[in-house]
Amino acid sequence: MRFLKLFYLLLADTGQSIWLFLTGRKKQLGGKRTMAKLILSTGNIVSGGPSIIRKPGAYRSNLELTNSLRSNFLAAQEDYATAAADDEAQDGKLHANGGVENGAAKSNGNALHVNTETGGRPPVSVWTAEEDGALYVPRIDWSEAGLQEEPLQYSITVKLFFLPSASVERRAQFAKKALDLVLKELDAPAIDLLIVSFPGMSFEGDCEWEADRHNAVQGNDEEELATWAAIEDLHRAGLAKSIGLAEFGSEKLARFLQRVQVRPSVNQINIKNCCNVPPPLTKLAKEEGIELLAHSDCIDILPEGTLRELLGQGLGGAGILADPETGAGGLKGDLAPQWVAKYTAVVRDRGVIENKGYFAGAELTEG
Repeated sequence: MRFLKLFYLLLADTGQSIWLFLTGRKKQLGGKRTMAKLILSTGNIVSGGPSIIRKPGAYRSNLELTNSLRSNFLAAQEDYATAAADDEAQDGKLHANGGVENGAAKSNGNALHVNTETGGRPPVSVWTAEEDGALYVPRIDWSEAGLQEEPLQYSITVKLFFLPSASVERRAQFAKKALDLVLKELDAPAIDLLIVSFPGMSFEGDCEWEADRHNAVQGNDEEELATWAAIEDLHRAGLAKSIGLAEFGSEKLARFLQRVQVRPSVNQINIKNCCNVPPPLTKLAKEEGIELLAHSDCIDILPEGTLRELLGQGLGGAGILADPETGAGGLKGDLAPQWVAKYTAVVRDRGVIENKGYFAGAELTEG
């Protein structure tokens, strides 16, 4: 593909930032620590025809997420390496036709040179890209973004998971970035519903009463309220028409409602270990006009170890991170997943999912 050649030319002039990422010489912070921001994406994971929205998923979302990320990394490596190899072959033929000695032999259409020490993967620079101060894994062709029909024909939902390693003070920044990415990917001006999932929250127990009781002391009320203020701002800006919560039992929800300005329209809970929604929660939701929704998402959606395995040098890894034993092959440092955004675009008049995927943000710091 000829656009890769244009990219290489652009990289020669303005590629210092991505070079810093790919060589491990990342941005210096305060003279003590360096940091690299990573944006991971799955692309549209809907395949084999439209998915019925009410059909139970075969996998919980963490397995769906990790499998989809791994598949997208592999596909990008193969596709971009093939395109780059084709360009190398074309350049070789041009040199040969122009009289350059052995030009054709220097680039004879074989695969792009790969690093045999990392499982034969193509260079990271081929299939990733630096954009807006972050390394996109894999690179995204935004010209292919968008839905098949006008955005108003869809109901778009985003569920934003704040992960335990994410700074509370930066949650507003993470929320804005996640929403911006989804809107850009779907080429939509706004989403219909933004659901927020906080770390340390669950809805599990031997029965619905026990789950509700345990939930009452989970999480951190003050941190959740501070974060909600940023979510309210996204709603006021018109980027999210409605906003909601996940994993709030009756006591948590009652305390929350007393202190917020924009009330949640939805409360999403996982009742896989409980037979029914607790009656106190049902009663409160009905009184407050809040819709109760069930979900099957995994609370611990992207553990640090899982992400390191996905990006590492091992079998099935993407080769972004250096080998922990030898230090060779990629970026070094402490990896901290920050957030995950799960988005779904449903065709309103047919009730089917046309576009579904994930974005995830992480940071790599090195002392």
